[in-house]
Amino acid sequence: MSDALARLLSLLSLLQTPRLWPGSELAQRLGVSGRTVRRDIDRLRELGYPVHAEQGGLGGYRLMAGTAMPPLLLEDDEAVAVAIGLCTAATQAVAGADEAAVRALRKLLQVLPPRLRRRVETLTSSTVTHPFALAVDPVNPDALIVTAAAIANHERLRFRYRDEDRHVEPRALVTAGRRWYLLAFDLDRDDWRTFRLDRVTRLAATGARAVTREVPGGDVAAFVASRTMQMAPTFPADVVIHAPAAHLVDRFGGSPPGTLTDRPDGTCRWLAPPDTGEWHARRLASIGLPFEVSGPAELTAHLSSIAALFQAATAESGAGQGRDR
Repeated sequence: MSDALARLLSLLSLLQTPRLWPGSELAQRLGVSGRTVRRDIDRLRELGYPVHAEQGGLGGYRLMAGTAMPPLLLEDDEAVAVAIGLCTAATQAVAGADEAAVRALRKLLQVLPPRLRRRVETLTSSTVTHPFALAVDPVNPDALIVTAAAIANHERLRFRYRDEDRHVEPRALVTAGRRWYLLAFDLDRDDWRTFRLDRVTRLAATGARAVTREVPGGDVAAFVASRTMQMAPTFPADVVIHAPAAHLVDRFGGSPPGTLTDRPDGTCRWLAPPDTGEWHARRLASIGLPFEVSGPAELTAHLSSIAALFQAATAESGAGQGRDR
């Protein structure tokens, strides 16, 4: 990389920090003259970066949002996807990832055209996150944008869901892993309903004003979690883990739900609160330690069915390798 190109990239990196940069400070940071800074600013402008100059003793340079994305960055839909991804990453419990995501998001929003920035802000301001489930069902981005806009604008929605037409007043989007839920007041059923957004089709805003309603209990995420949990049977779990309780806490990165009790033989007893069989299985698999299920029978049956699937898969793989030999 030439010195001139490296300096131009360094200048662009400085300008992406949202503030007014005096020319003298830029020159000092880059180790060049003020004339060189002015020439490099002109080169950035030629490349499409909207660098605004303010004159006077308190003047300087500032990178502004333009009418289009600057060259060599992202397409509009890619920029929105990255911004939404950064908003999600900023809420994750990964050391350093949240702060880095916030910094990156601030730089990206600074140069996004206003029409794209509004789309990002509309979606993120209408979304609540809770760690209920991990899912991989794809959701149409346009459905997210239309729904989020309707929530922000207090506008009613019509759509098709499970072969039925629905007319609702949307309240919030709730994420659970990669699955999206719409919490809305169903006007035909006169009650709150939760809809999986990947199953929604023919979605359209009606233009009619939606009434502002308070969610029962006041907590959107908790309400959606309780409604979703009602769709699958739940039960507690009584499990003996072949390791001390401290090891289990280390594997989870904190105390797991329920209670842990050390036993004289070096194992521990985990009494987990009611949850779905899928969630119990995921938690037990994630710790990577031997265990025995003391109850209930529903959990034993669920784990047995999962074990049979894995055993069949590995048996078929082994048979295939034998045929290859």
